[in-house]
Amino acid sequence: MAGGTSLTRRRLLTAMALSPLMWQMGRAEAATYDPHRIVALEWLPVELLLALGVMPYGVADVQNYNLWVNEPSLPSSVIDVGLRTEPNLELLAQMKPSCLVWSAGYGPSDKQLAKIAPGRGFSFSDGKKPLAKARQSLQEMAQMIGREAQAQTHLNEFDRFIDSLIPRFAQRGDRPLLMITVMDVRHVLVFGQNCLFQEVLDRYGIKNAWHGESTFWGSTPIGVDRLAAFKDVDVLCFDHGNDAEMRQLAATPLWQSMPFVRSGRFQRVPAVWFYGATLSAMHFARVLDRALGGNA
Repeated sequence: MAGGTSLTRRRLLTAMALSPLMWQMGRAEAATYDPHRIVALEWLPVELLLALGVMPYGVADVQNYNLWVNEPSLPSSVIDVGLRTEPNLELLAQMKPSCLVWSAGYGPSDKQLAKIAPGRGFSFSDGKKPLAKARQSLQEMAQMIGREAQAQTHLNEFDRFIDSLIPRFAQRGDRPLLMITVMDVRHVLVFGQNCLFQEVLDRYGIKNAWHGESTFWGSTPIGVDRLAAFKDVDVLCFDHGNDAEMRQLAATPLWQSMPFVRSGRFQRVPAVWFYGATLSAMHFARVLDRALGGNA
């Protein structure tokens, strides 16, 4: 880190990424909202809308979306409505959205938002299988905006795509995979067996190397020193615009002594949103294939 301010900012961003997404409002009536004027106040519902072929009218914190989510990209026409935790309520009122969607339990209260437009929250996980929950959330979004056919088409395409990559990992062997992202020079976020990506790993027969503690969201921060315990593993490290932190970490003797670094089994890979849905899972599968598929 360059200094205390940057460290504080990075930890704030990480805390935002780890915030609870644990409750859900009731089902809205279908096909009552203009799909061209839906505003998404968190990145999970952004992804659900995009999977259904709907580009949000506005999205919270577009700048950090581009760092942490990365794909699908958003056009410049999408209006940035402020922070996910504190969207610009005055701007939202001026935009007159047909509907507001957010991640359940995150950001302003539903009572505050109801003064601007109808809407609802969508859950990320049940604490066990986020990808299964993502499929459910997609269908709930589709029912809300009258796009059930598009939801089924997308889910069929999702299954076909994920299954199409199974042969790419058939000869890989049993080496476990450790998935991390760097928070600062002393800490990484590690992804456990209840993370969004686990069901994709299961389809490909890849073992998750992390068997330690986890959280409801499938991730937990740990000290970098704990990575030294992992000997024969592949490591994928998701970027999120953190080149400076990576350079600082890579210069440390501790990092240089890591078994997976010394054996050339560490790879930095593009950002993939850890708390997304099916599009993020598909993006992860493509990243995984480029890193470890075929003869890797």
